[in-house]
Amino acid sequence: MKRRSTLRLLAGCAAAVAAPKVLALTSAKDAQVRLSQAQSRAFQAWMLRIISAQVEQGPSPRWQHRDCAGLVRFAVNEALSVHDAKWMRANGIASDRRLPPELDLTPQQAALRNRWVQGEGKVGAFVTALALVQHNSRFVAREISQALPGDLLFYDQGDEQHLMVWMGAHIAYHTGTVTPTDNGLRTVDIQQLTTWKDTRWQPAVNNPNFAGVFRLSFLS
Repeated sequence: MKRRSTLRLLAGCAAAVAAPKVLALTSAKDAQVRLSQAQSRAFQAWMLRIISAQVEQGPSPRWQHRDCAGLVRFAVNEALSVHDAKWMRANGIASDRRLPPELDLTPQQAALRNRWVQGEGKVGAFVTALALVQHNSRFVAREISQALPGDLLFYDQGDEQHLMVWMGAHIAYHTGTVTPTDNGLRTVDIQQLTTWKDTRWQPAVNNPNFAGVFRLSFLS
């Protein structure tokens, strides 16, 4: 990835109001169905495989809302799908490559797909970056050393909020901008991000714009 002094954002990754500095859990989220530890590991592996495919091959036509929260929603929903031959063809993923194990979800777990807590008692297929961490994730830490693959890095820039996905060796995100020559997808290695010239994007404890690491609430 070419180094840039700033990370480009678009309002698609932003909420209408600034995020509170303390993100509270909700009772609706606390009661949410969870995956087992084995299912959670398989989910995380599928989520990373799906995001990697978007970066390597370009965005799937199945991914329609091209912004930071849209990338997370798409990857989560597809990771919760049944990954049969039809799914492989639709997503352009080769079945002859080493793939994660299936999640073998119960009907209640499978119902998590496209079911995001939006706040104010509402649930739906769409959720903003802010609502994704407020109502659908739990806070892990401010230290990125505590992040696991598939965890979310959340940035509060005041009028805009942005998500990145921890991939282990690197971090993936979407700028929110799509042009005929730029699909908006980016990856950046951890050392590059921690030393980014624009300090607002450094995932550091002393950066007031970095809210911390968050984990999807249905994971064990």
